[in-house]
Amino acid sequence: MLHIKNTLAAVAVAAVVCAGVSLAADDKPAGGDSVTRRLSQDQYRQVIGDLFGPSIKVGGRFEPDIRRDGLLAMGASQVAVTASGLEEYDKIARNVAAQVVSEQHRDTLIPCKPVKASGPDDACATQFLSETGKMLYRRPLTPDELQSRVKVANDAAVGLKDFYSGLGISLSTMLVSPKFLFREEIAEPDPNNAGQYRMDAYSKASQLSFFLWNAAPDPELLAAAEHGDLGTDKGLARQVDRMIASPRLQSGVRAFFTDMLGFDEFETLAKDEMIFPKFNSRVAREAQEQTLRTITNLLVTEKGDYRDIFTTRKTFLSPLLASVYGVPFVAPAGGWSAYDFAEGDPRAGIISQVSFVALHSHPGRSSPTLRGKAVREVLLCQKVPTPPANVNFTLVQDTKNPQYKTARARLGAHATNATCAGCHKIMDPIGLGLEAFDSGGSLRSSENGQVIDTSGELDGMKFSDAAGLAKAVHDDPAAPACVVSRASSYGLGRLPVKGETEWVKALQKDFQDDGYRLPDLLRRIATSQEFYRVAPPQLGAVDMPASKLAQSSTVGASSTQENQQ
Repeated sequence: MLHIKNTLAAVAVAAVVCAGVSLAADDKPAGGDSVTRRLSQDQYRQVIGDLFGPSIKVGGRFEPDIRRDGLLAMGASQVAVTASGLEEYDKIARNVAAQVVSEQHRDTLIPCKPVKASGPDDACATQFLSETGKMLYRRPLTPDELQSRVKVANDAAVGLKDFYSGLGISLSTMLVSPKFLFREEIAEPDPNNAGQYRMDAYSKASQLSFFLWNAAPDPELLAAAEHGDLGTDKGLARQVDRMIASPRLQSGVRAFFTDMLGFDEFETLAKDEMIFPKFNSRVAREAQEQTLRTITNLLVTEKGDYRDIFTTRKTFLSPLLASVYGVPFVAPAGGWSAYDFAEGDPRAGIISQVSFVALHSHPGRSSPTLRGKAVREVLLCQKVPTPPANVNFTLVQDTKNPQYKTARARLGAHATNATCAGCHKIMDPIGLGLEAFDSGGSLRSSENGQVIDTSGELDGMKFSDAAGLAKAVHDDPAAPACVVSRASSYGLGRLPVKGETEWVKALQKDFQDDGYRLPDLLRRIATSQEFYRVAPPQLGAVDMPASKLAQSSTVGASSTQENQQ
C-alpha cells in the first residue's frame, strides 16, 4: 500500500507557479481566464476505451459533477477531488492498470516484451510509458516525467520481482495524476495578435477533441499539434473537417445534448410505481436513448434544420417504449427501429417524448409548471425566478380535489395568489400544452373524469395541443439562439466574457444563414480564434489541477520521484 499513499500524497500537494504578466482588468485582451476542467465519468471511460480497448472495464465510484449556468460542462471547472474521492480514483486506476498488464491483455496492449519478466527493463518500460503517457496526458511527457515513471516501474519490479506488476503500478500513478484527471488550458502569446494570448497547441487539441468528440485527442490530432498545424487556419480547418466527417461526431453531439437536456437528472428520477407501473429504470434509459437517436439522426446523419427536433414525427422506438406510448411495434433484431408518429398525433418532436415529459414531472403527477419552466430554461435559455420559500402548494398537489379536477383548474386557483401569478404566467400556459401526457409519458385524454384542455400560449403564439406547442418552440427565435449559446459555453467551459459576446452573436447570425445546420455551427465554433483565445496567465498563480486534489490525513509523505507526478 506504500505506493498508493505516496502517489496520493504526490498528486495532492504537487503545484507549480505559472509564469506570466498580470494585466489590469481594463487592459485585458479578449478571451476569458484559462479553465481547468475535471474529466467527467463518461470522458474518463472514453479515454480508457480509446487507449486500451473495450475489454478493459472501468468500475468504481466517481466524484459527482455539478451543474453551473445550465451545463455540467461549465460546472466541471468548479469541482475538485475530495480525499475520499481520490481514494476511489486510485482504486479505479489500480484496477484498470491490473487489467492492462494481465496475462490476458499484456501481449496486445504492451508493445514490447521485457528481457526477463522477473525484473525491470528500462527500454520496454520507457516505450510503453512514453506512448501511453502521451495519450493520457494529451501531450508528450517531459524527460523528467518519463524518467520518474520508469523509475517507479523499475523500483516496483525489483521489489515484486515482476516486470508487469511494476509497470502496472507506474501506470496506476499516471491514472490518478492531475495531469490526466484534469484538462488544463496552457496560455502562450499569440504571434498573430500582439498583446493577446491563446492556448498552446496541445491545449488547443484537447479543446477541439472534447468539444467535437467528447474524447481525448487521437494520435493524428496530437501529431498535428506537435507539428504546428493547429497554429494555422488551414491546418486547423483540416483537422476540424476530418473530425466532423468522422462517425465519432455523433458521440460528441450526444454528449452535448445529454448535458443541455439535463439527462443526468434521470439518475435520481423516481415515479410512484403504484400509479405508473410501466415506468422503471430501463424505461428511463431507453427514453434518453430515443431522444438522442432522434437528435443525432436529424442533425448529424441527415444534416437537418435544428429547429425540426421540436416538430419532427420521425423517431426511434424499442418494444418497451412502444408499450409506454401505446403504439403497435414489431421488434427488430437489434431492439430499435425507426418509427413515424402519424399526422394528427399530438406527439411531435422531443418535448412530447418520455425523456422530456417524464423528467419534468413529479413522481405521482404531471406538472405544467415544471414542463413550462423546462421549455423556458432548457430550450430557450430564459431564466425563470425561483419561487418564494413560503409558497403553499397544497392546492396544486391535491389531485383528488373534487372542485379542481384538472391541473389547469388547480393551477388557476393557486395563481390567484399575487406572489405566485407572476411566475406561473410565464410557465403554466406553456406546460399545459403537454397535459395530454401523464408523469410516466403515456398519452391520456382526461383527468379525474374531466376532459383535459391542452390549449396554451408561448409568448403570444397560441396553440391547441402538444404539436402546436412544438411548432411554437420551432418558430421561436430564442430556440436556435439558445443552442448556439449553449454550444459555445459547453466548448469553452465557461460563459462568454465581455469580449466574446459579439462573437456569439455572429455565430447566431451565421447559424441562421446556414439553415440552422448543427455541423456548420460546430465547425464555425471550432475554427474560430475566439474559441482558443485566453487571458494572459496571472503572475504567481498556482497550478489548478494539483490544487483541486484534496489532501487526506491518512496520506503519507511523498518521495521525490512521486513529486514529479
